[in-house]
Amino acid sequence: MAPARNTPNAAPASTGIRPSSPHQELTCSAIGLTLKVGLGLVAVVSLVRLAGAYQTRLERHGEISAVLDIQQAKLLKAQHRFDKLFAAGGEQQLIQEQDQWIAPNRLRVVWQQPEQAAQRPFPTVEQAPGTSGKPAARP
Repeated sequence: MAPARNTPNAAPASTGIRPSSPHQELTCSAIGLTLKVGLGLVAVVSLVRLAGAYQTRLERHGEISAVLDIQQAKLLKAQHRFDKLFAAGGEQQLIQEQDQWIAPNRLRVVWQQPEQAAQRPFPTVEQAPGTSGKPAARP
């Protein structure tokens, strides 16, 4: 037997697919376009925020690097000075750097306070017992 061929008068086979109407195609296209625009907008906003965060990070890195460079320079200077103090003649160099040291062949003067001031070394705002804080009236 020969296979049956589709003829113009034959009924189409039932596959469950309906042809879409122009209204359905327009609705699906609008939904797809809305999703694409929304995702594009999210991507653009994310990139802008990332760029701002990256710029802030670079600025902070520059500030921290500058502070680190300053602190490293201070450390190297202190290490160099420390090494010089423990080298030959470092003690004499330290003494020469100090202004408060008494120069050789000088007398040292020590001021002593009078006996009354020694009993009460610092001024006070305390009142004697039995007196009020008001000044006495003059006659």
